[in-house]
Amino acid sequence: MDVLVTGGTGRLGQRLLGPLQAAGHSVTQISRRGTGPGGVRGDLATGLDLATSLAGAELVVHAASDPRGDPWQVDVAGTRRLVEAVDRDRLQHLVYISIVGVDKIPYGYYRAKFAAEQVLLASGLPVTLLRVTQFHDFVDFLLDSARRGPVLPVPMGWRAQPVDVGEVADYVTEISAAAPAGGVVEFGGPEDLSAADLARTWASARAPGSHVVATPVPGKLSTAFRDGAALPSAGARGRRTYAQHLDG
Repeated sequence: MDVLVTGGTGRLGQRLLGPLQAAGHSVTQISRRGTGPGGVRGDLATGLDLATSLAGAELVVHAASDPRGDPWQVDVAGTRRLVEAVDRDRLQHLVYISIVGVDKIPYGYYRAKFAAEQVLLASGLPVTLLRVTQFHDFVDFLLDSARRGPVLPVPMGWRAQPVDVGEVADYVTEISAAAPAGGVVEFGGPEDLSAADLARTWASARAPGSHVVATPVPGKLSTAFRDGAALPSAGARGRRTYAQHLDG
């Protein structure tokens, strides 16, 4: 099958190439610069070269996102541009990579991801909306950024279920071969952990001597994370734990 991966240079996009090729697919990765093996240029923010890069694609894995920039322009408007540019006569399946909790957590980026899901559901295309939990190495980044000398503050009571990005890539490959779900499918890591537990595990491996401090955080966002909005309620689970990730 001819496969196009958007966000080909991203954390997940880079890991998708191997599993998809191993499954017998011909894979093209689209990014703004068109770099990397099998890379072509296409810009979701402007629509530049999108129709050309999407021509003939039978499977689209839509993994592009812009959490640090303007997700409403890239994730939402960009998804509309993608919908307009796909070859509807050829497309058999479009898998969109979303995040567990986008429908419950009051955070701007999550709202944009949820809006992009609605664009796809209204498009009439054969879609699967795959919501995944946070990647292990993203948790690493958050904890490293939060550390202040020997002190590592974390929100009290927040819960997460981080997942291995390689296992996500394998699961994307698996569901891509199945019939489109026409709605949401979830995939998460094997463990429901508090932010404090994650921080202690990370500190033991990466910053020995750090003192983890669980701090109450007010507001609706914090309430959602404490109530488990970031945890999958159904679907398959990965096997690699966060501690195993830290062990390499």
